[in-house]
Amino acid sequence: MDEQKHIIRLSVSEAARLFGVNPQTIRRAILDGELTYIVVAGRYKINFESLVQWSQKKTIQRKTQARGI
Repeated sequence: MDEQKHIIRLSVSEAARLFGVNPQTIRRAILDGELTYIVVAGRYKINFESLVQWSQKKTIQRKTQARGI
């Protein structure tokens, strides 16, 4: 059987919300070439698989962990 792979793509804001980071963090990863994306109607649509791989490579520290309370 010919199985088609369904590609899931998220917007910057959806990705940021899902991974608990600032949208600017996602944009920085796009500019650094760390995420796979396409542009649809002038907006980034990020490949979900690349987001998962990126999140596993990066240690994302929250401000309170980095600077204390």
